[in-house]
Amino acid sequence: MTSETITADAAGTWQLGDLTVRRIGLGAMRLTGSAAFHHGVPSDRARSIAVLRKAVELGVDHIDTAAFYFSSLRSANELINSALAPYPDDLVIVTKVGPFRDWAGEWGTAARPEDLRAHVEENLRQLGRDHLDVVNLRRMGQDSIAEHFGALAELRDQGLIRHLGISDVEPRHLAEAQAIAPVVCVQNRYGLDHRNPATEEVLRLCGEQGIAFVPFFAVAGDAGARGATDAHDDAVLDIARAHGASPAQIRLAWTLHRGPHVLAIPGTGNPDHLAENVAAGAIRLTEAEAERLDALHDAV
Repeated sequence: MTSETITADAAGTWQLGDLTVRRIGLGAMRLTGSAAFHHGVPSDRARSIAVLRKAVELGVDHIDTAAFYFSSLRSANELINSALAPYPDDLVIVTKVGPFRDWAGEWGTAARPEDLRAHVEENLRQLGRDHLDVVNLRRMGQDSIAEHFGALAELRDQGLIRHLGISDVEPRHLAEAQAIAPVVCVQNRYGLDHRNPATEEVLRLCGEQGIAFVPFFAVAGDAGARGATDAHDDAVLDIARAHGASPAQIRLAWTLHRGPHVLAIPGTGNPDHLAENVAAGAIRLTEAEAERLDALHDAV
């Protein structure tokens, strides 16, 4: 069986509130080019649109995006709108607010609570939607998220948002948000070679509460927004050879192995990499392999 014949069904499903999604999704940041947050080479528009359409063909029904995902000539939300509207009924588009970039792409100060309506409305406009399926509040270093999350809860009550999530948080922020409105997902940086004690606790709490945990940069490693890492431990390489898989696929398989509530949103602007990422959902690690990778993660 080749990557092209494996669909996102192989990864199983989880819930974002009342929305069912397959556990392998697509992160839209890299659709805009090689340097989505910098002055880099814009993506080929036709290729990015082809990736989005291919994702849906492969059963991907969870796309993660943001209005601040743009390069000099490309906007992730605009690409999604152009490629997929009118949207399939089962497609869940998750966006995030909190960070702010000006028209030139420069990062500004974090959004204030009173700014969030405009950020939500900008996502609605770009995506051509009358409501957003899920909006994550990306914490920008503030000690408390209550005011910001409360502002989004008001927009949820008004029907502009269906479900709420949070990003880059510690356990106390999850509790703080849950006291205001239900949280359906948490996005934190997490991966085989990126370990943070607070995030480990968030992962555990999400599992206990039935909340989706959605790591970002799970494949990228230390490369972060620049793309997938090419630095792989011997354990990853050995297990990849055993499964006839790529190291990136093993990283994704390990991520999904961390719990049934863990989702993956690997980003790519390459159709072949997209098919490989989706196919990773079919890899089943042996107990020995999982233990070896767990030990590698715990040693970080």
